[in-house]
Amino acid sequence: MAAQETQATQELSVSNGEVSSNGEAASGQLVQTDATGPDAQQQPQQQPNAWQVIKGVLFRIFIIWAISSWFRRGTSTPDPNTPTGAPRVPSRNLFPKDTLMDFYVYISENEIFTDFNNTEALVWFQQDLVYGDWTTGDSGDGCHEQYKELDLSESVKQNGSIYIHVYFTKSGFHPDPKRKGQYRRLATVHSTRMLNKYKRRKFLKTKNLLTGETEADPEMIKRAESHGPVEIISHWHPNLTINMVDDHTAWVKGSVPPPLDQHVKFDAVSGDYYPIVYFNDYWNLQKDYYPINDTLQNLPLRIMYCPLSLWRWQLYAAQNARSPWNFLGDDTYEQSDDDQDSVKVALLETNPYLLGLTIVVSIVHSIFEFLAFKNDIQFWNSRQSLEGLSVRSIIFGVFQSLIVLLYILDNETNFVVQVSVFIGLLIDFWKITKVMDVKLDRENKIAGIFPRLVFNDKSTYVKSSTKIYDDMAFKYLSWLLYPLFGCYAVYSLMYVEHKGWYSWVLSMLYGFLLTFGFITMTPQLFINYKMKSVAHLPWRMLTYKALNTFIDDLFAFVIKMPMMYRIGCLRDDVVFFVYLYQRWIYRVDPNRVNEFGTSGVTSDSSDQPVADDTTAAITDKSEGEKKND
Repeated sequence: MAAQETQATQELSVSNGEVSSNGEAASGQLVQTDATGPDAQQQPQQQPNAWQVIKGVLFRIFIIWAISSWFRRGTSTPDPNTPTGAPRVPSRNLFPKDTLMDFYVYISENEIFTDFNNTEALVWFQQDLVYGDWTTGDSGDGCHEQYKELDLSESVKQNGSIYIHVYFTKSGFHPDPKRKGQYRRLATVHSTRMLNKYKRRKFLKTKNLLTGETEADPEMIKRAESHGPVEIISHWHPNLTINMVDDHTAWVKGSVPPPLDQHVKFDAVSGDYYPIVYFNDYWNLQKDYYPINDTLQNLPLRIMYCPLSLWRWQLYAAQNARSPWNFLGDDTYEQSDDDQDSVKVALLETNPYLLGLTIVVSIVHSIFEFLAFKNDIQFWNSRQSLEGLSVRSIIFGVFQSLIVLLYILDNETNFVVQVSVFIGLLIDFWKITKVMDVKLDRENKIAGIFPRLVFNDKSTYVKSSTKIYDDMAFKYLSWLLYPLFGCYAVYSLMYVEHKGWYSWVLSMLYGFLLTFGFITMTPQLFINYKMKSVAHLPWRMLTYKALNTFIDDLFAFVIKMPMMYRIGCLRDDVVFFVYLYQRWIYRVDPNRVNEFGTSGVTSDSSDQPVADDTTAAITDKSEGEKKND
């Protein structure tokens, strides 16, 4: 395991955006944690809880494995250079087990290193290391450590790059190709890595819409005016672990599964592969990086060399691998560094038993989410009657999903979140076609070009008492929602900074729905109370969602997370317990129609003559009786 951060001279919490060794900017949401720019303000971000983060990591690993299995089938790759297309022969490691090695570490500002005679560039030289030795070192685990204070040049202070060049040679050889008698190509392993990481700091221009003032730091406002809305800043972390993988697998060129194929290098002449040198910074948390600027005179660097087993290297490589969805762009489908840090902190600080329970429960939670989604679709797809169901709640759900989608688009949220919310919105639109009659009016076109959409209530909803109860429930609900909505809008306008009026509207609506959205679940409770029945509800879907809510409760009070999230879990539980209470007191419903179109009333009346119209169903009451109810 790589060494954890032990020393840092400064701390600056800047959210993600790292650059790979070739200078390519990695993706992620980039926001300055301090106020950063003209009329800038920190962008609000919800703190992810641990089980959601772990579930996302497991899903990411599964996606990588599935795509790798799909595109790389078979055990060997035909050699195009051979006329018969015979499979390639398995190769071997150029460094056998227990090979004596010399270890060279050079630091340079050039990506291609040639100055082997510069003694100042050589920061570490270790003789007679044994390949695959797990017993030497100060701790008896095969690890060796070196600490060095690096002088900081002006070019590095001005966002320049600094590289580490690592060479492993068989004992007695030298990595300099100019030394003809001491250099051998097959006896030298070389790897290069950029030590600093570039992070993009984005300035958000926010202000109080009434006064035009902002709480942003004036210094950061000046930097935003000089550097633009996005600034690239070089950052430093003082720890780095160099691993040599203790592996002698007979790899076949062209058949190494990704992401391992990025690290296994084959010799073009012999066909054998070099030992795998892996720069391990997995345990370097993003919060421990600090910017390189004029205030620094030197950079501390603690280098550790350790052997690494194959299976642990596979875990590290899978976690650090680039997403298979890179064709979507650098700013899409990349798990944020904050989420990755949450996983690392959970692995380092969480009790192993609790961590194992978290992973198991996360898997169960995912299964319940899938079953709830499946049963929800089945329920609405096969539903013929809308009696007892709140159609207004379905319509309000579409509005709520639309506001959430517009809000996350305005705040440049992760692409995966955008896709999932968009799919949820499409499902809500599909439910509209199940609860209402949607038709195209081709006679009354919009602007004389586009057909007009016409929405009408279904007959099973209009002719039943459900519509009256639904209208009554939302009328009573409006008496509570409108004052709360007005107070929240005034509060958001007076005390919260926004990018503009459009962002204020979205932020205000999103915050209100997040805080008081659970109230929209109450109309269904009112309809159940009036009809004295709960048989019309999708109980399978509600049960799976309730189980997920209980799982949320478990982690809401075990794992540190915002208080509003805990309150949200508790209020959903209260509503579900009211559903359970109604199910208990309304256990028998003789008017319920089964899948064959019959009910207890119709089956009993089929054997007896109908005396008069008083034996009609409850839904055939007069309008006056319905209003009295």
